[in-house]
Formats: sequence, structure tokens, C-alpha cells
Amino acid sequence: MLIQTENVCFGYDEKTILENISVTLNEGERIGFIGGNGEGKTTLLRLLTGNLMPDQGNIYRKTNLKFGYLEQSGGFDSENTVYEEMKTVFRGVFSDLSGLRKIEKELAEAQYGSEEFKALSARYEQLEKRIAAADGYNAEVRIRTVLNGMGFEHAYDQVISTMSGGEKTRLRLCRLLLEEPELLFLDEPTNHLDVKTLFWLEEYLSSYKGAIFAVSHDRYFLDRTATKIFELENKRIYTYRGNYSKYKILKEERLVHEWKEYEKQQEEIADLKDYIARNIVRATTAKSAQSRVKKLENMQILEKPLSPPKPPRFTFPFDEKSGEVVLSAENLTLKAGEKTLFTDAAFEIRRGEKTAVIGENGTGKSTLIRTIVNQGAKEISTGRYVKIGYYDQENVNLDPNDIVLAALWHTHPYLTQTQARNLLAQAKLGDEDIEKEVRALSGGERAKLSLVVLEAEKANFLILDEPTNHLDLQARESLEKALREYEGTLLFVSHDRYFIQNIADKILSLDGGKISVFKGTYDEFNAQQKAEKEQIQPVTAPEKTEKTSYRSKADRAEDVKRKQTVKRLETEIGDIEAEIERLNEEISKPEIAGDYKLLSEKCARLEELHATLDKLYEEYEKVL
Repeated sequence: MLIQTENVCFGYDEKTILENISVTLNEGERIGFIGGNGEGKTTLLRLLTGNLMPDQGNIYRKTNLKFGYLEQSGGFDSENTVYEEMKTVFRGVFSDLSGLRKIEKELAEAQYGSEEFKALSARYEQLEKRIAAADGYNAEVRIRTVLNGMGFEHAYDQVISTMSGGEKTRLRLCRLLLEEPELLFLDEPTNHLDVKTLFWLEEYLSSYKGAIFAVSHDRYFLDRTATKIFELENKRIYTYRGNYSKYKILKEERLVHEWKEYEKQQEEIADLKDYIARNIVRATTAKSAQSRVKKLENMQILEKPLSPPKPPRFTFPFDEKSGEVVLSAENLTLKAGEKTLFTDAAFEIRRGEKTAVIGENGTGKSTLIRTIVNQGAKEISTGRYVKIGYYDQENVNLDPNDIVLAALWHTHPYLTQTQARNLLAQAKLGDEDIEKEVRALSGGERAKLSLVVLEAEKANFLILDEPTNHLDLQARESLEKALREYEGTLLFVSHDRYFIQNIADKILSLDGGKISVFKGTYDEFNAQQKAEKEQIQPVTAPEKTEKTSYRSKADRAEDVKRKQTVKRLETEIGDIEAEIERLNEEISKPEIAGDYKLLSEKCARLEELHATLDKLYEEYEKVL
């Protein structure tokens, strides 16, 4: 047991947020923590980490528990460079390594059997054990692995204080991964990560030794990393074994079971009361009626099951169909300042298609979307009868000084008050919300307001830039349902892989300064990408691909050469590590330690091997 809560309650301003929370976090568990916006997930995290104290109940923690906590905006400031900051995690290890090499030189000069020699030998053995226990010889490799995986491969020398908030949060996560605490608390760890980094993080966490407790709206992440789901709903925690997909099944089964048991008991209670009312005054049946009174008094009455909060509802109607070709681009080159994002792009979007734009951060996804919306390039043309509706992830179309109802009316003045209120209510923006100023809304509430404004556009071509940002799981799934049912044309950017898989039937991939087009689902696209990397036949049917980018002969030859280099380096690293281990064993033997000349030679060789090993690891990281 790492942490256990016992009937924990907490609230703000006389409003209860958490009620009788009793949960246990055990060694090695992978817990995904979900719940609606504003339900209290971050509050519970702060209680578990000791940043808040409960109003009632107890929280027990393992003695000397080492945990790490990544907050949503949990970066840090430092005047160190990225690489220098990560090296501070292993400050003790690097100090020991330096000390070890110093002792190797001193041993070579000390007289065998002397007090100095014995003291150095003992110190040498102590440092060796400590370094080995901390996997110290691989410290720099671990730093490079994490930094490269998290997208900092070109930022080793950048000073942290010059970075953006999102970069600092990612860097904070890097540090936590390297520190390897027993329990890792992560609050929305997939924010600010592109798809490539997300896949790397999920793979890395799959072999993480400690326990993980992650708040996340990323269903793909929860499916790949969680083995248990905690759901916060109606101030309580419900626990489900399995990942997110399994949770969906188990929750439905729980709700059905609870209602059946409740209704069954209510029927039994009604029958008992009816029997008592009819027989309590009869002399012949009074005794049996009294036994039923006692049964009723001793019965443990089940609470009426609490229904899950109703999700928001979205619909995207339109009045007129567009032409068959909705959008086309030919010879499109796009720049952001002096940087060329891609060149000579050509693609077409046809009526009814649902197209996802994917790519790493900085490849130009949002720039492409804005260029289309603003008609900012002559190489892009829209078809006949096309009416565009645009969702901007920053919600710039909303005036922060407007009240919610006015924000909808300013863009759609033809709506009656009843129509406007109904649209807002369907999105779960009730009477209290619609009188607020837009600036007072949470991120999720602003996102829902922007979606309502988009609904009222009645556009036959929806262009969405990160529409799931700030939405909780219920709202995301409601939006997915609405977009699947939408009969118009859809073009969207999203980092939510679950969302992409459930909606997209076509992929525009921005990679390496080019745009490639794939006709198929997101999973099929990833399967093809994997197949191409492994130099095997793509698993999807050829006719589903509008443009297939097979690698050239030169590319394949280069890949073969890289694999040969990796194999050679792994062999050389293994041989050197084996020789280092053998030399360390020999140095500790009395017959070697007593031979001054031989000992000096072996210590010199050991130092030479460590230097060579460092260089090999640097080369190894570059070719991976």
C-alpha cells in the first residue's frame, strides 16, 4: 500500500466536492482517473499529495513515500540549459563516477597492502556498488533517451527560462521520469504533446517500475496505460478493473445491476407493506404480519442509484448541400515567417468526407487550417455552394466582455430567446451560466459555447482546430456522436487519437515538408506507416490509398546501413561492458592488487574503456 484514504470529505465555501472517498493506491498500479470538468479531480490529487488537508476523514501514506507530481501547468524556471538541468537528477551518480576514476589513478600509485591502498580499495568497491545500484553507467543514455523521446533532441543547450509554458511542463515530466519516484501523479500529461511524443510516452510508461496515477481525458492514452479506472462522479469514486474501453462496459453493467437490485428491493418492500396493512389487525394473521414488520425494520435499504450527469448534446444541421468537390489544392507551398512548412502540396476534399490533419507540432497543421478559412492562398479553391463553419481552439470569436447569451446573439441575431436558450441548455450551459461573462467561463464552458455558435452557423463544411481541447470525456463523446451523424463535410486538426479514429475516414499527414493523403481510418494509416517502416506490404488495400509514398531505393539502402550500424554498436557496447566487469573483478583479486605494474596497467585500461563506452553510447543515440 502506497496511499489509502478513509472516508475523506472536502469542500469549498460550504459546497461539498468530495464525499466519503475511500480508495487505495498500491505498488505498481496503473490508475486512470476520470470525471467531468469541475468534479474535483485536481482537488483529490492535491489531497493525495498533501497539498490540501481533508475536512473529514484520514489519508495514510507509506513511510518515506517518494512520489512525483506533474501539475497541468507544472513547469519550472531555471537558468540551466535543458541538458544541465536533467544532469542534476544524477548529481550523486556523476560525482561517484568522477570519484571512481580518481581512485583508479590513486590505486595505481599506492603501495599494495598499505593502509592507503586498503582504504582506496574499500572506497572503490563502495562506489562501484552504489553506481551499479543506481544504473549510473547508463545515466547519460537515460537522459538522452527521455529528452529525445519527449521532443527535446534539438534543445539540449537551450536555457529553460527562455522556453514556453508548455515546453516547461514537458521538461518537468522529463525530470520526473528520470527521477523514477515510487508513485507518479500526472495531471493531464498528454497536454502539449504531439502524436509521435504521445506514442513514445505510452511505450516508456509501459515499462515504468513505479505506480502511476494519471488524470486524463485522452482515451487512447488510458487504453494503452491504465489497468484500473477511478471515476469521480456525484462526489464519489467508482473503481473499475481494466482500461478505458473495459470501463465503459463495466460501468454500464454496474448501472444496470444497481437499478435491478434497487427495483427488486422496492417491489419487496411494497409487498411487505401491503401484507402488513392487510393482516396486522387480524387475529389469525397478526403474528405473520409482525414478522414482516421486523423483516422490514432489519432490512438494509438500498439507496436509489444516482444517474450519471446527462451529457451535453450537439447537432450540426445545414440547409443546402455543397457541390461534389468541396476543396482542392494544387502546388500549394506554405510558410510561417521565414520557415517553409511544406511545398508542392496537392489534395482534394469531396462532399461528405471527414478528414483529419495530423503531424508533429510545428509542421503547419493550424497554419493550413487558417489559410483555408481565410482564403489566404490562390492555390486553394472551394467548390460551389460551400458554406464554411470554423471552430478556433483559442475561441477568438468570443468577446470576453459579453455575457453568454449575448455572445450567441451577436453572431446569430435571428435566433429567438427560446431558441438561443435551448441551444445553450443542450450544451449544458444552464440559466446560471448564460448570465455569466464569457471571461468567467471555464475552458470547457467556453469550448461548448463556441460549439453552440458553430451549430447555429448551419454550415455544410465544418473546419475544426482542436475541438476536444478543454472538453471532458462526456462532452468529447457527445461531440463525436454529432460529427459522425453530420452529413456535411468535415476537416479537423486534433491530437485526440481516439477522436480521430472514431471520426476520420481520410488522413492528411504533414511530415518532412510534404503532405500525403491516405484514404482510410487512423488505425489503418498507422498500420500502413508501420508496415512501410518494416519494409513489408501495407496491410490496407491498395485501392484505399489516393497517394502512396513508397520509399526510394536509396532510402531503403540508408535504412539497412543504419540497422547495421546499430547492430555493430550494440555488439561493441556489450563487449566493452563485459570487459569492464571482468577487469573490476580482477582488480579486486589479491594476486593482481599485489602486482603494482599489472594493477597500474589494468586501471589505465579501465579508464580507457569507460571513455570509449561514453563515445559509443553517444554514437548509438544519434543513429537510433
